[in-house]
Amino acid sequence: MKPSVLISIGIALAILVGGSVAVLSARQHSAEIALPPLSPYRGSIPPPGIRAPDFTLRDYRGSKVTMSKLRGRVVVLSFVDSKCTQQCPIVTSVIARTMKQLPVNARHQVAPVLMSVDPKVDTPANVRRFLARRGALGLTYVVGQTREMRPIWKAYGILPAVDSGHADIHSSDVRIFDRRGIWVSTQHAGEDLTTTNLEHDISLAQRR
Repeated sequence: MKPSVLISIGIALAILVGGSVAVLSARQHSAEIALPPLSPYRGSIPPPGIRAPDFTLRDYRGSKVTMSKLRGRVVVLSFVDSKCTQQCPIVTSVIARTMKQLPVNARHQVAPVLMSVDPKVDTPANVRRFLARRGALGLTYVVGQTREMRPIWKAYGILPAVDSGHADIHSSDVRIFDRRGIWVSTQHAGEDLTTTNLEHDISLAQRR
């Protein structure tokens, strides 16, 4: 074989090997960057260190509820509409069943709160009917005038149904806040929200 041919083959092999090494290195580097931080929670990981924005509203029975006064308890918060037929029934039912599964002593250390995303339709009668159908009368359902709820919705970064114009189109994630009011986990209906996962994350948040 001619020397020129051997040189050409050598150059080609060098390029091939070098390229393979470069691709492998890039893939390894990419994998290292892409790995999410490990979390003991089963829900998705929220940005670190976010404390629940404070608010004071009344529940559908007329009792005052202040978020900061729930410190010392784990808070399970979601955003619902009593006319919603898709995510809200699932979210409400899962939270209610989970609360019933918790040991009695642990149950008293958890505050399940549902926040209205459409105050106009969430009348006391509609809310009570919605909760009763899901065996969820033990949950706290807070409501208020749209004008007083807007800054609260904004603080929590949610889309309310009053803005989407549809009872089934709004934020409906389930957020778990630990005893200090720090957001530690988020679960979603149809993805990772189950009674088992929610109970796990509540129990973990109680130990923080």
